[in-house]
Amino acid sequence: MREDNLLWIKKTFKPVTTNSNHNYTKYPNLVRNLEINRINQVWAADITYIRLLKEYVYLAVILDLFSRKCVGWELGRNLDAQLTLNALKKALRNRKPEIHHSDQGCNASKEYVSCLEENGIKISMSRKGNPYDNAFVESLIGIED
Repeated sequence: MREDNLLWIKKTFKPVTTNSNHNYTKYPNLVRNLEINRINQVWAADITYIRLLKEYVYLAVILDLFSRKCVGWELGRNLDAQLTLNALKKALRNRKPEIHHSDQGCNASKEYVSCLEENGIKISMSRKGNPYDNAFVESLIGIED
């Protein structure tokens, strides 16, 4: 079967959840050496994917870093700015952080940043391609990039 090329080869596909190659503003990392000692001081956001039987769905999550509580989330089939914006709006219904930290992906969109600015929230972002800067959320949702 191998000689006749009849063996089935499992294709491995891993969705990409961060695209840092965009023209959105990139903000400095405000939480790198910050001591987090109260609720709503810093929220961190990230996106992961969930593999279903025949497709993938995306989960946008926002955590309060002091309490480690999920304050907002959204599940969707498309990885776009609306997914993360919906999670943020859910989180802002009951609480508001001083600082919002994320990677440089969909959370850098104009709509997302506008929502943060309208609510007087300082914006913090990890360095490009450095998952350690956003390890707070990466470890919670099990990202292995």
